Amino acid sequence: LRLLPQQRYLRTERAEVSALERKRNVLCCLITRILKVEKQLHMDSLVFRVIYACQKGQLGPGVQFLSFCCHSVDVLSCILHLLNQGYLRRQEGRPHVLEY
Repeated sequence: LRLLPQQRYLRTERAEVSALERKRNVLCCLITRILKVEKQLHMDSLVFRVIYACQKGQLGPGVQFLSFCCHSVDVLSCILHLLNQGYLRRQEGRPHVLEY
């Protein structure tokens, strides 16, 4: 019988995954909230608005992050996720315009 030391990297990895999931959830909520108001928006404009809201700390009620930075790749990834989930759709004939 042999005892192995606790694996600390697993706890660190779980914390990082949890932080990434929270970030994705916040971005998805922000994207959805913006599109609910606008009804339809050009993808580039949506990415710009989400990044601007993150920089200004306008993440929504009850959401406070000391340092929350997002990049266009993060936002585009969340847009694709929401498209796959069916929350967003592209306009017929104008695939760069998104609708809620």
